[in-house]
Amino acid sequence: MDILLPTTMVGSWPRPSWFRYQLEGRDVLEAFKVTHHAEAFHDATRCCIQDQEDAGLDILTDGQMWFDDYAMGIGSFLWYWLERTGGFGKQKLPHPARAKAKGRDVWALDEAGGVAVEGPITRGPVRMATIYRWAQRHTQKPIKACVGAGPVQLSTLAHFVGGPVKNRYELSAALADVFAAEIAELIEAGCRDIQLEDLGAWMPFLSGEKDYGWVCDIVDRTMGAIDRTQVRTSWHFCLGNAWGNKLDGMTAGGYRAVLPHYLGVKIDQYVLDFACREMEDADLLRQLPPDKSVAVGVIDVRTLEIEHPEQVAERIRKVLKHIEPERVTITSDCGFKQLPRPCAVEKLRALVEGTKLVRRELGRA
Repeated sequence: MDILLPTTMVGSWPRPSWFRYQLEGRDVLEAFKVTHHAEAFHDATRCCIQDQEDAGLDILTDGQMWFDDYAMGIGSFLWYWLERTGGFGKQKLPHPARAKAKGRDVWALDEAGGVAVEGPITRGPVRMATIYRWAQRHTQKPIKACVGAGPVQLSTLAHFVGGPVKNRYELSAALADVFAAEIAELIEAGCRDIQLEDLGAWMPFLSGEKDYGWVCDIVDRTMGAIDRTQVRTSWHFCLGNAWGNKLDGMTAGGYRAVLPHYLGVKIDQYVLDFACREMEDADLLRQLPPDKSVAVGVIDVRTLEIEHPEQVAERIRKVLKHIEPERVTITSDCGFKQLPRPCAVEKLRALVEGTKLVRRELGRA
């Protein structure tokens, strides 16, 4: 895309207040046999895309209207995949790491929950390509497919009770193959922008140095087969977002503790939280290899306060002290699903207007 500082957002968008249908684990093609559900879903997706176009975004998402209203605010980020992948139980169990958590992380893990692994991991009706096609027909602008929660993150939720998969390493590898197949179908459907959503990047901060290599291997197994001359690839790992609350334990070291371990993964771009920490660790961007770029979060989705465009511009300026503007995309810290829609709309407008201020300063209005 030949735009300086292109603008986008991380996947999810608030549901319109009238869109109250829930998939509750069903295949979308089963649920949409009900005419009213299908009509409402497509109308909601169209509204989401229109909100982004009205704000002036360059790269859009489908808004993930297929995310149900589960616990944690964004719980469907996890459960959409677990419910539609063979080998998992249907019940929400306690999180397997709950006993080790401290402070509000105990509550956050209770919100997320855990899941039983009961049999072989097999593909199910996730339908990423179908959902992409439905969204792309509503706009001439490119739709970015946001894929996740990813294999590493999902593997940390597991209780191993049956079947051939015995630990998180085997589970994440099996899931990576499921994800890679979904991604291949997305690309076949015409998608040229794939964003992996996997907060598993943070796990080695708690589990030990040995696991950084594991995370790299799984990300590469998921994304490595993509022809990056034709498709832009990115990896988003924010600080967690349970009803607007960060996960303190695993993210305590910030990006400074984990990002340097991932500079060799087979992706083009890192999508990172910065706004919620007022651009702390932005100097790390100096370490990015020349073939890597960054999408910097300049909108804090964990607060209802609407940023001023000049505030957004100043956040961008802090980043540009450390990396060339040609390697920077402007985005939100995380998805907007948990915010009131009017608030999200104004935040998105601030993102675009703040970016325009910096473009003008760079002579690229």
